[in-house]
Amino acid sequence: MNHASPSADPTSANRAATLRAFNRFYTRRIGVLQDRLLASSFSLPESRVLWELAHTPGLTATALAETLQLDAGYLSRLVAGLRERKLVKAERAAHDGRQTLLTLTLAGQRALAPLEQRAQAQMSALLAPLSESEQQELLYAAQRIESLLDRRQTGTVRLRGLRPGDVGWMISRHAALYAQEHGWDARFEAMVARIGADYIDHLDPRRECAWIAERIDTSLTPEATGDTAHAPGPPLGCVFLVQAQDETRGQPEPGVAQLRLLIVEPAARGLGIGKQLVDECTRFARAAGYERIRLWTNSILIPARALYAQAGYKLIASEPHESFGQRLVGETWELRL
Repeated sequence: MNHASPSADPTSANRAATLRAFNRFYTRRIGVLQDRLLASSFSLPESRVLWELAHTPGLTATALAETLQLDAGYLSRLVAGLRERKLVKAERAAHDGRQTLLTLTLAGQRALAPLEQRAQAQMSALLAPLSESEQQELLYAAQRIESLLDRRQTGTVRLRGLRPGDVGWMISRHAALYAQEHGWDARFEAMVARIGADYIDHLDPRRECAWIAERIDTSLTPEATGDTAHAPGPPLGCVFLVQAQDETRGQPEPGVAQLRLLIVEPAARGLGIGKQLVDECTRFARAAGYERIRLWTNSILIPARALYAQAGYKLIASEPHESFGQRLVGETWELRL
C-alpha cells in the first residue's frame, strides 16, 4: 500500500505556503534578516541571549539552550563571544558543579538597554498607523498564534469577569467550534446570541455571573506590559451562571441556578480549565444562596458530561430532539449544593 506524504495533500501544502508567506513578510517587516539587529552591534541570536539573561538571572547554559531551542555547541560559541566582550559572566553552580550559571554584567545590562528601547519603539511604530480596534485585533491575533503553537502552555490560567467584546467572542467561538466539531448549523449561533443578549439585558450581579479563562504571562513585569496583573492572553474558555427560569411560566425558579455556555478552546483542553470554570460556578452559587445548579447538555458532548459527573452532577432527565440540523439527545443534569 502506498502512503502519501503530508506534502502531497494540497490543503496541507496550501496552508504551509500561507504560513511561509507570513514568515517572509514578518521577518522582513521587523528587520531580522539584517546581520545586525536594530542597527546595534548584536545579531538576533546574541540579542535573545542577552534578553533571556536579563529577565532570568542565573540561568544555566542548559536551560538557556532549551528555552531558545538552540544547539548547545552554537549557544556555547555565542556565549563565548559575549563573554569576550565582557557582557556575560559564567560561574559554576554551587548546587551542581557540572552546571554553569550565566548572568549579565553591568556592561551587558547597559548594552541591552538601548536595544530594548529601539525594539519598543519599532513595535510602537508598527502599531501607530492602526486604529484602536485594529491594534486590539492585531494583539489578539498575535496572542492566539502563540497560544496555538506553544504546546508547553506557559503561564498561569486565571478567571476574570466579562469585558466589552467578551460576549461577542463567546457567540463566535461557540458557533464556529460546534459547527466544526459537531456540524451544528446557524440556529445554534442564534440561540447562543439570544442567551448572551439576555444575560447583558437582565443581569442580576448578586445572583448571576460569567467568567472568562485566560492565560497570563507571569514572566513579564508590569513595567513591560503596562498591566499590574501581567500580560493577558486570548480567552481560553468561558461559562455563565444565571438564575434558572421556568420555561412554561417564564418565571424564576427559586433556589435554582443554571450553568450555561461552558466552552474551552481546543488548544487549551486537558489543562483543567473546564474543571476550574465549573468549580467557580459552584462556589458562586453557594455564596449566592442557591440550593441547586441545573444544566442542559447533549449526549454527544462526552468530555463535558464526564466533567459534570466528576463535579457531582447527576443526570435527571433525557429526551431526543432535532435541533441545529442534527438529531440529538438532550440531557438535564443537576447538582445539589
